Amino acid sequence: MTATATSVDQPEQLGPQARPVSRATRLVQRFGPAAAAALSGVLLYVSFPPRTLWWLALPAFAVFGWCLRGRTWKAGLRLGYLFGLGFLLPLLVWTGVEVGPGPWLALVVIEAVFVALVGAGVAAVSKLPAWPVWAAALWTAGEAARARVPFSGFPWGKIAFGQADGVFLPLAAVGGTPVLGFAVVLCGFGLYEIVRQVVEVRRTHVVRRGAAAVALLSFVLPVVGGFAARPLVSDKAEDGTATVAVIQGNVPRAGLGFNAQRRAVLDYHVRETERLAAQVKAGKVPQPDFVLWPENSSDIDPFSNPDARDVIEAAVKAIGAPISVGGVVEKNGKLYNEQILWDPEKGPGDTYDKRQIQPFGEYLPLRSLVGAINEDWTSMVRQNFSRGSEPGVFTMAGTKVGLATCYEAAFDWAVRDTVTDGAQMISVPSNNATFGRSEMTYQQLAMSRVRAVEHSRTVTVPVTSGVSAVIMPDGKITQKTGMFVADSLVQEVPLRSSQTPATRLGVLPEAALVLVAAAGLGWAVTTGVRGRRAGDA
Repeated sequence: MTATATSVDQPEQLGPQARPVSRATRLVQRFGPAAAAALSGVLLYVSFPPRTLWWLALPAFAVFGWCLRGRTWKAGLRLGYLFGLGFLLPLLVWTGVEVGPGPWLALVVIEAVFVALVGAGVAAVSKLPAWPVWAAALWTAGEAARARVPFSGFPWGKIAFGQADGVFLPLAAVGGTPVLGFAVVLCGFGLYEIVRQVVEVRRTHVVRRGAAAVALLSFVLPVVGGFAARPLVSDKAEDGTATVAVIQGNVPRAGLGFNAQRRAVLDYHVRETERLAAQVKAGKVPQPDFVLWPENSSDIDPFSNPDARDVIEAAVKAIGAPISVGGVVEKNGKLYNEQILWDPEKGPGDTYDKRQIQPFGEYLPLRSLVGAINEDWTSMVRQNFSRGSEPGVFTMAGTKVGLATCYEAAFDWAVRDTVTDGAQMISVPSNNATFGRSEMTYQQLAMSRVRAVEHSRTVTVPVTSGVSAVIMPDGKITQKTGMFVADSLVQEVPLRSSQTPATRLGVLPEAALVLVAAAGLGWAVTTGVRGRRAGDA
């Protein structure tokens, strides 16, 4: 046998598998998934309010699925963390408006850990049949955990809260924010799986019908479900109507320092209420049945300060209707963020004490540790607020008004139990002046729109400095104010008493999706263990 010589000037004809990989290709292979994970997180952020680009959540999760599918759980952990940073860093930048970047970065670093754990789980289940279902359920499980720990949770950034303008919104009435968020994530992962199947068919010319069906259904079913749930969304009155007034008094200036001008804030809300009363007397606007003031509209305790009590009494008598006043009240040495029902004839009556108080805003956990890092932060929360224990439902001129104060709107339970306690409409009194003109106000307004659909209730949002709004039970905003202006909104709104499936089911849909996530993760771990044992054998 004669060997065939190869000239040194004539390179061997290498097969495709043996071709050297270029430096650029190696860099893309090494850093491409990391860059894609971070950028897809940014894309998810862009889908959130104040923008109405809700549909960008789908390609964001499609790219995230591409980053994770088929990788090890360790790689999934890293990529999930990058996705979380890309999403949460810009989304939560408002948390550092007054206190600087330290607390903002610390919050994001901690919250992104939950997304990292989800990434590890998604990577693990991505090898299973019907993986988009398991993966979307894992995302829901991650949100469930983030809404509960640490410090009673921080649900800001739930996928559902970015969908107030989307086709999936009616699903909030089916199973609340967990079902709405699950549908969006499933659709995004399904979109990636469709693309992957198309590429695979072109490469192999083989159609795997089962996998193709799963991909198509993962994308189509959530969309179909959104349209099918539309009959649950209605703005028709069931218990008549009520004419409600929302007061936005404004603040002397933005920022934490406005609390030093507490009397000015109270006077602004009194003045705007009296201005509205003059318009009513002139016949320019209808007489409201009741009036809603924002959170912290009276940071002066009217029970211990006669001057504050007197000006509130004057405003209530001028408008001739009960007012829900947002006050800071001290009882038995404890401080409460309280809503006070003030009647023009009986004076102050029922009260509601905020139950879900904000860590590092209304109370300071780990005070000694925080003080060791920065003493200025401890001076901002000199005395911790105490929590209320009962849901707030005021009977105002015959209408049952449920109260979820500001931060509470982010928590499923804090809104739902006002409805199960009989609320015919919901009010979300808020104080966003601390956060200036940041996106926080619009993110919170979107939450209230989702809550309106979730429970099929009118939702009013009285805010000290804006944006105040009136939201119909179908999630549409009918009136809203500008930011940092004094204004009032008066509207006849529908009252409803029926309960949506989401209201009746409560936490059950979320629990079911967490069980699905656990089953998928258990299946993936068992499969992996068996595979390793078979390899060893």
